[in-house]
Amino acid sequence: MYRSPIKHCKNCGNAVVYRVPDDGDLKERAVCPACGTIHYENPLNVVGTVPHWGDRVLLCKRNIEPRWGKWTLPAGFMELNETTSQGAARETDEEAGARFEMEDLFSVLNVERVGQVHLFYRARLLSDQFKPGHETIEARLFTEAEIPWDELAFRTVKETLSCYFADRRKGTYGVHVLDVT
Repeated sequence: MYRSPIKHCKNCGNAVVYRVPDDGDLKERAVCPACGTIHYENPLNVVGTVPHWGDRVLLCKRNIEPRWGKWTLPAGFMELNETTSQGAARETDEEAGARFEMEDLFSVLNVERVGQVHLFYRARLLSDQFKPGHETIEARLFTEAEIPWDELAFRTVKETLSCYFADRRKGTYGVHVLDVT
C-alpha cells in the first residue's frame, strides 16, 4: 500500500501519529494529537494527451527525471483550479509546444502502488510543427511501427498507446479503464 510520508500537522506543525480516527472512520490516517486535525491522503492525478496527426502520434523525449531520455506522451501532474482536460491541454502545450484541438477522454489508468490516477485525452494536432519546452529534449511524430516501445518512460503510456492503435484499427474510440501494477 502506498503512503506518502506526512510527518507534521499542516495546521499547527506538531508531529502526527498514524491511527484510526475517533470519528467513526475505518482507515488509519495521519492525526495530529495536539489539535486533532485528520490529514487525508488522496491520489495524485496525472493528465495528458494522445496527440495524433493522421496515422502518427506525438511523443516527447524527457529532459527531466524520472526516466530522463525516455519517450512519453505529453502529461504531468494536474494543478489546483483546473479541470482534467485543462491540465492535459496545459501539459501538451508546455511539453510539446503543439497546436491541437482537445477531443474525448481516452484512458483512465489506476496506479495504486504510487497513489496516482493517469487520465489521457485524445487531441487532434492542427500542425506537425512543435516548440518543445524545457522538460522535453525532442518532440516527434511516430507511426505505430516506429514507436520506440522499449524506450517508453512509463507503463501507463505503453498501455494507452496500445489501446489507441487498437481502436484506430477498429475505426472507433472508446474509454479504457485499466489497473496498472
